[in-house]
Amino acid sequence: MRFIPIAAAGAAGVLGLAACAYNEDLGRSQFLLVNDAALAQSAQQAWAQTLATSKVSNDRAAQARVQRVAARLVEAAGLGDRSWEYVVFEDPQANAFVLPGGKIGVNTGMLSVVENDDQLAAVIGHELAHSVANHAGERYSQTAATQLALGIGQSALGGRVGAETAKQISAFGGVGAQLGVLLPFSRRHELEADRLGVDFMARAGYRPAEAVKLWRNMQAASTGGRPPQLLSTHPSEATRIAELERYIAGMPARPR
Repeated sequence: MRFIPIAAAGAAGVLGLAACAYNEDLGRSQFLLVNDAALAQSAQQAWAQTLATSKVSNDRAAQARVQRVAARLVEAAGLGDRSWEYVVFEDPQANAFVLPGGKIGVNTGMLSVVENDDQLAAVIGHELAHSVANHAGERYSQTAATQLALGIGQSALGGRVGAETAKQISAFGGVGAQLGVLLPFSRRHELEADRLGVDFMARAGYRPAEAVKLWRNMQAASTGGRPPQLLSTHPSEATRIAELERYIAGMPARPR
């Protein structure tokens, strides 16, 4: 939900040969250019910056609650063998995030929206799913590949048309790439994280149906207008509610 910028740690360290890796949790192949170690290093830098610029909550009960719920989800996701850090931030925005390298942050504003631990598990499970799915690496790779293609295209155009015309065409290409490739890809990630997140919820003993209630709460808590779905990096609440209801209805019943 919350976007934490992860800067490239130098092109030589981050980008390598293009590779397609199959992700069993997603059931599909991923196009990856990013080096996992460099991505983790950049995530660590982003985490340090967040700690330095954001206020950490002194609410011990809230901290214990987030750690308790998140730890169950981490185990359910098969990530209990690594070290995790859980922090509650004093921020009214209803946001949460998980960074590569085992960092989980939840805002106090999100804790005021969730009605129970199941809904908190839906939030953290969704963010944890992004990490398991390596969406950060895939998103970075997609962006880098698109920028490279646009750069090559601009260079080719520059030799045949005027500089101003090439600049205009390149700018139009950037908008087209963003609408046609990057943004829809991000919405795909969000819906995948919704589905994988409720899988983690179920494995951890939480009620997946509460994820739907969470998004209804988020929808009710939304203030101000939001851009049309075509221009949004996140699917609309109505879209994800419908998708979640469909997915949860098809999940196998768990023994009581």
